[in-house]
Amino acid sequence: MSSNEAGTGNSTNDQAQWGSRFGYIMVAAGAAIGLGNIWRFPYLAYGGGGGVFIVVYILMALIMGYPLIKAESAIGRYARANVAASFGAVKKKYRFIGWIAMLCTALIDMYYVIVGGWVLKYAVAYITGADFGTDTQVYFDGFTSKAAEPLIYTAIVMIVVAILLFFGITNLVEKITKFMMPALFILLVICGIWAVFSTPNAAEGLKYYIVPDFSKMSVKVFADAATQVLFSIGIGWGIFVTLGASLPKSNNIKKDSIWIAVCDTVVALTSGFVIIPSAFGAGVDVSSGPSLIFVVMTQIFSKLPGGRFIGIFFFIALLFAALSTLFTIIEIPNKWLEETAHISHRKSTTITSLVIFAGGVIVSLGFGVLSGVQLPFIDINGISYYNIYNWLDTFTAYILLPLGCLLTCFYVAKVWGFKEFEKELTVNGRDGGFSQFQKLLYAVIVPVLMLVVILNCFGFIK
Repeated sequence: MSSNEAGTGNSTNDQAQWGSRFGYIMVAAGAAIGLGNIWRFPYLAYGGGGGVFIVVYILMALIMGYPLIKAESAIGRYARANVAASFGAVKKKYRFIGWIAMLCTALIDMYYVIVGGWVLKYAVAYITGADFGTDTQVYFDGFTSKAAEPLIYTAIVMIVVAILLFFGITNLVEKITKFMMPALFILLVICGIWAVFSTPNAAEGLKYYIVPDFSKMSVKVFADAATQVLFSIGIGWGIFVTLGASLPKSNNIKKDSIWIAVCDTVVALTSGFVIIPSAFGAGVDVSSGPSLIFVVMTQIFSKLPGGRFIGIFFFIALLFAALSTLFTIIEIPNKWLEETAHISHRKSTTITSLVIFAGGVIVSLGFGVLSGVQLPFIDINGISYYNIYNWLDTFTAYILLPLGCLLTCFYVAKVWGFKEFEKELTVNGRDGGFSQFQKLLYAVIVPVLMLVVILNCFGFIK
């Protein structure tokens, strides 16, 4: 059953539930797997020093990612409502925490749907036997700089997601995701092993990836790794509040959260294992950023026996992972619009989809005809200028996401209170206890870490 079928308000209604616990975990993990892990993680890890980035990332997943999955899931299950209403379940004035999450997610939706279009383009290119040429970066740049073609693929992705939301076909998504996520992971492992043994200098790239060089450590590396945890695991968006709204009391949030965090982290680390040694060995520019996975994977598949067929499966699987992400993160503002405006789910889906696509048009053109547009960003050093994608990425990843996580901790510790939070999290003690160290994480450690990220973004800490 989809999250939009859950009742609103503080209810003990257990009717809203998933087909299976495994299905829920796969869909919850799949909400971030795909674009958060396989697309964004490798280029940040590659540019962030490799091994030292990985050390920080794993630590952040443990002390920040896992606790916040638990917090968001418990908030959603307690309130059984949209993100804003969930944060207002105890005191209405704290709905603004959910509004921040929805604004952040809506802005991320606008460029995620574009990347989803890129994935569809590559799937079609492999199916039709396209020639990527000797320089796969040129092929990528040639495609993304066009005005119309990327938007056509984006429109197809947007329409598919809208139809899924329009008719509430969550069960279909759950069934496909349960198969595609493990299959995609296995394929990543195979490609990674092949790349290490077939790409010249890939062994050096593997060393760069797994052996930390602490001389490369900086506040910026920490900020990149911490925000990537927010992307890879999907916290700060309202994802787990939304999914938690349809989670029955029979589910053990603590155990489910462990599996979700582990699945997301393992896939992220595996995607780095595939991409980074190959990119390092091939001498791909560290600053290639969002294009990295497309540039490197096409190089890997060109050398693999049956690479054309494997490329088809890889990008189709990645497309389903992207759809799973988009399905969940578009539902976050969609659910709020439906309940706030008191309109039908289908009408809110139509409006939300059109707004996100309109924003996506601007983002897409920012790689082409609007590439010269530079947006101002104010920090302690004055005014910096970013292109459209980089401005959105900075504003969402380094300000709104950590701010949302900081406020979520404040909500759990001060507004809801640890006593009531523990009751929901453990179902009145059925699922274990709540230690003093866990309280310290929510009250001090995670908020301080998120504050460091925000201060670094504005230049106060370097």
